[in-house]
Amino acid sequence: MRRRNVSLIGGATLTAALLLIVVAGNFVQPFGPTEISAGPRLDSPSLTHLLGTDHMGRDVFSRVLAGAGTTLLVALGAVSIGALGGLFVGAVTGYFGGWLDELVMRVSDGLTAFPSVLLALVVMSFTERGMWNVVWVLGILFIPSFARVARGEFQRCRNLDYVKRARLMGASNLRIAGVHILPNTLPVFLSTVAIGFNNAVLAEASMSFLGLGVQQPQVSLGRMLADSQSAPWVAIFTGMTIVLLVFAFSLLADGLQAGRRGRHA
Repeated sequence: MRRRNVSLIGGATLTAALLLIVVAGNFVQPFGPTEISAGPRLDSPSLTHLLGTDHMGRDVFSRVLAGAGTTLLVALGAVSIGALGGLFVGAVTGYFGGWLDELVMRVSDGLTAFPSVLLALVVMSFTERGMWNVVWVLGILFIPSFARVARGEFQRCRNLDYVKRARLMGASNLRIAGVHILPNTLPVFLSTVAIGFNNAVLAEASMSFLGLGVQQPQVSLGRMLADSQSAPWVAIFTGMTIVLLVFAFSLLADGLQAGRRGRHA
């Protein structure tokens, strides 16, 4: 139990700390993230430029903060769309079953047979590139994975004793699903949401790195990596930021999953 608490507390603490740094840092940036010639070009880390400057003289510290903010905003939007859409689809198909369940699951199987990032790259190659298009594309592609989790939980709960008693008392299907079943699916669903943030951070960075995601002048961690060949400190600090974000969400997801297993043990 102690190890499980460490994972959950550590993940939550690290995630909160990173969010605080990114949010607060965007208000106290020493230089504008797109400010050209804020310092000497390719200047190594110093007291003036904590993480150095890039090939255009832009302050890397300011750009890392802005890029992390962009990545988190994309992840929040994509996971929100995927989680809400997946929860609705999974709740309807898992609770009612029947032909609609079979149809939706076959479509879901077809989509999940391919990696989400690969599908997103294909879709983005045919659409206008930009941050909000990335949010919508990733969000829609995340729906099947969230729907499968929600469907499994609603199927598990729909024939339990407390649901049967609610039916006998005349509760409507909407009330049973929303009041009685939904709260019992949240522990499992929240850990899936944490994993979704992890996947969204990696997906956004990968797409921007390949030039199909967030476009300049907007700052993106993936785009910074793509432009970092001439300055190793840009690649190191940008890569470390992505690793920290992924590690924080992974640790949080592991803690939530371990806590759920502990309650059922």
